[in-house]
This record gives sequence, structure tokens and C-alpha cells, in this order.
Amino acid sequence: MKKRNRYTADFKAKVVLEVLREEQTVNEIAAKYELSPVMVSRWKAEFLERSS
Repeated sequence: MKKRNRYTADFKAKVVLEVLREEQTVNEIAAKYELSPVMVSRWKAEFLERSS
């Protein structure tokens, strides 16, 4: 069974900020970092919810 990946807050912030720049689509960024587009979208939603 595959072990779950743990991502640091810095890595998540880097990915989300790249998404927010809107230079590439979520799918393109997810493929670049070998992540699920759903996970990237979830990180973006959490980031926007927690920022003031």
C-alpha cells in the first residue's frame, strides 16, 4: 500500500500563489507538480478562506 504524501505549508502556498497568478490553469499546475487538480483547488479554497 502506498504511503500518504505530506506537503509542507510552504509548498502548498507556492502552488496556490502560482494558481492565483492565473498564468496557467489549475490542471497544468497540478500536472507540473504531479498533484490532483482537486487537491490544488481545495488548497486554493482553504488559502482564500483563511486569508483576510
